Parts: sequence; structure tokens; C-alpha cells
Amino acid sequence: MTRLHVHLFGHCRELAGVDRIQLDLPEEANVRMALDALCERYPKLNELADRLLVAVNEEYVAHSRPLSDGDIVAVFPPVSGGSNEDVFELTREPIDGRGLVSRLLRHRDGAVVLFEGVVRDHSLGKTVLYLEYEAYESMALRMMARIGREVHERWPIDRLGIIHRLGRIEIGQTSVAIVVTAAHRRPAFEACHYAIDRLKKIVPIWKREFFEDGSRWVEGESGEAS
Repeated sequence: MTRLHVHLFGHCRELAGVDRIQLDLPEEANVRMALDALCERYPKLNELADRLLVAVNEEYVAHSRPLSDGDIVAVFPPVSGGSNEDVFELTREPIDGRGLVSRLLRHRDGAVVLFEGVVRDHSLGKTVLYLEYEAYESMALRMMARIGREVHERWPIDRLGIIHRLGRIEIGQTSVAIVVTAAHRRPAFEACHYAIDRLKKIVPIWKREFFEDGSRWVEGESGEAS
């Protein structure tokens, strides 16, 4: 059995009517299972089910993150400041950049910037057949959220979306899409440029190029220890 110490904050606390509980789950439980159990026990939490944020032992985590006995799980609604409706995703399906724009753009926005990184057919003077990406998924999502917080602190933007492909990707397909919406164009452009540069530096995603005569892992910029 996995016994969790669950703390609820803000609107989540009001909907549940409690601020701290113990939650017992089967072994090999994860965050998604904990959220499902909470929403079953406190049905009003379903009002926020698709937008709940979770921290385990004071670190933001993805819903796939495994849980251990004794973990402190904090559950809260989206934080103020605009990042509550940002999008950070990893996918093994083709990325729909325009679809991401539709998810994020609102009538109050006067600018939207969409960047798509696309798989090219050459590298090091050789023909590239296809790419493969892999990631430390839970940490990658946490680092994307960190980029979101940094962007909101630096520029007056509305929303940010980052979606990155994993697995095999063919020539011409989108490997990463970044969307920034804002009232004005300058912060949207600057925030998008910053987001892709930071993603390449701190998000643990690795690219492997495949050629007719072999393959190679592509090393990017070194990350941060902090």
C-alpha cells in the first residue's frame, strides 16, 4: 500500500471542504491514480479535473509520475498570472501547429507567433533518413512548465504552448511547436525566441539522426545544474 499525505490549496480546498487528508493507494500508484481517487472522494473537484496542478515533495510533476509511500502531494488549481492555461505536452502523434494556435488564441490577443521545428533531410553533408527523439518525460514536462513561468515573468504575454514529438519522425514533419499569444507582437516574438532557446538548453530531450550508413546522437547545448 502507498500512503500519501495530500494537501489541497485554494479553490481545490474549498471544493473538497478539507485542506489535508491521507490517501491510501495500491503499490505502484501514480499521480493520475491519486487525482482520480480524489475526484471520486470529492466529486466537486471534477470542476477542475483537467486543469489541476500537482507537486510531489514540493516539485511540479506530470500525471504519469510514480508515487512512493510517504510522499507529500500538493494539489492546487492553476496559478495566477496567465500560466494556468498554458499547454505543455509530449506526443508520439503528428503535431498540429494550427490546432495549438486555436487552443490558445483568445479574442483579446492581438498577436500570435507560431514556431515549428521541422525535420530536414541533411546533416553533416549526409542525407538524413529520419529522426528519433526520446525524453526523460516527467522532467521534460516540468522543465517546459519552468520555461512557461520564466516567459510570463519576462514578457506581458497571454498564453504559451509547447508540444514536442517523441519517437520516430519523418522528413518534413514537425518535431516541436511553440505558440505564444499576446496583446502585441514584440513580446510574442521575443518570448517565442526565448522559449525555443531555453527548451534546447534545459529540457531533457535527445535527438538521434539516422543515415544510410548509421546513426548518431546529436549533442546540443549543455544544461543547467541548478
